Amino acid sequence: MAMGWLLSPAAWSQFGILVGAYLLAVVITRRVKPTLHRVIDPGDKQNLFTSSRLFVLQFLPLVLPLLAYVLTGIGEQIVRSIFDSGAVIAFGKRVFMFLAARIFVRDILTDPFLKLLGRFILLPIAGLYALGMLDLVTLKLTETVVGVGNIRFSLISIVRGVIAGSILFWLGQWSNSQTSALIEKQEMRPSLRQLLIKVVEFMIFGAAFLILMNVMGINLGALAVLGGAIGVGLGFGLQKIASNFISGVILLVEGQATVGDYVELDGGEAGTIVKMTARAAILETYDGRWIVVPNEDFITTRVVNYSDSGSANRYEAEFSVSYDTDINLVPDIIEAAVAKHPEVLDLPYPPDCELRGFGDSGIDFAVEFWVNGIDDGPNKYTSDVLFLIWNALRDNDIVIPYPQRVVEIKGGLPVADAS
Repeated sequence: MAMGWLLSPAAWSQFGILVGAYLLAVVITRRVKPTLHRVIDPGDKQNLFTSSRLFVLQFLPLVLPLLAYVLTGIGEQIVRSIFDSGAVIAFGKRVFMFLAARIFVRDILTDPFLKLLGRFILLPIAGLYALGMLDLVTLKLTETVVGVGNIRFSLISIVRGVIAGSILFWLGQWSNSQTSALIEKQEMRPSLRQLLIKVVEFMIFGAAFLILMNVMGINLGALAVLGGAIGVGLGFGLQKIASNFISGVILLVEGQATVGDYVELDGGEAGTIVKMTARAAILETYDGRWIVVPNEDFITTRVVNYSDSGSANRYEAEFSVSYDTDINLVPDIIEAAVAKHPEVLDLPYPPDCELRGFGDSGIDFAVEFWVNGIDDGPNKYTSDVLFLIWNALRDNDIVIPYPQRVVEIKGGLPVADAS
């Protein structure tokens, strides 16, 4: 074959056209590419089409191989009309397509997963196409049939499934992230926002699974029977999981607890909800521990939500003053001092100083105050209020008592022996 090509005028003419087409493509590309770059590049201008123009701009490296492919295709038609042969130029045309695929994977794809697919799937296919072996390999894979039970499919179906599954997986991840970002921007309850994100995620990947089954040529009816049998068996063993899943949906719909809320359950678990999954909610305590709480516990047990929207929390700080103090002055002094704290609220009630009792060493008071948030973690409201109380009492010469005891010795002190 090689000797025939070397001595054939048709082969030499095809090779000459191939070289000429490539050189012409190089000349045209050098003249056209700067102009295209100037026209497409938005520069510093920001408008509706900026992202689209930047997307198109990254495909400029493909101009040379694709232009050479087109020019070679035109030359192939001319050669075939003259010599009724075009094997050499057809091979060169396929090589240009392989170069375009290589440039696409090397210079254009930036996503790591897509680059991996391009390197191990697109380039091998383009290489087989360039060598003229793609049809032969496809035929062999189509003729080789394997079966699992009543389901039979060819190896080409597996190859299509791997390729389509990889692409559908990436598209599903990308579309899910884009949709989630769009939903996050909408004005709605956080719980409803989380529910919509989960519903969209299930719909996207459910549709991707059905498309993948059709691409692989698998009969969905057979899968339905198999899935029904498996579902009956798993149903008895996965009752708790199903219960937690349904409880999670109820929580998202009703909005009783959502991400960011500080909750306390009957079992003693308490923390901020940092994540809600289909099975459980994850609480983070202020000492850095994560607690996984099944969703069912939020439905079947008593839950205290300290971060419910529109609510405030009441705390109190206790202190004492000596019995020498005019206690009628204490409430006004303390209430005025606590009210200066920037986080203490006037609504639903302003600070309220109350007399609690008469202790052994002093008179007991407590000041109640309302704040938005939890008195723990980054917020130390009670500590701040106690500092304000201390400074206010000191500024008004009010003494905070300490325990005092009077010891009475019956019979008097023993007299020392003079001798």
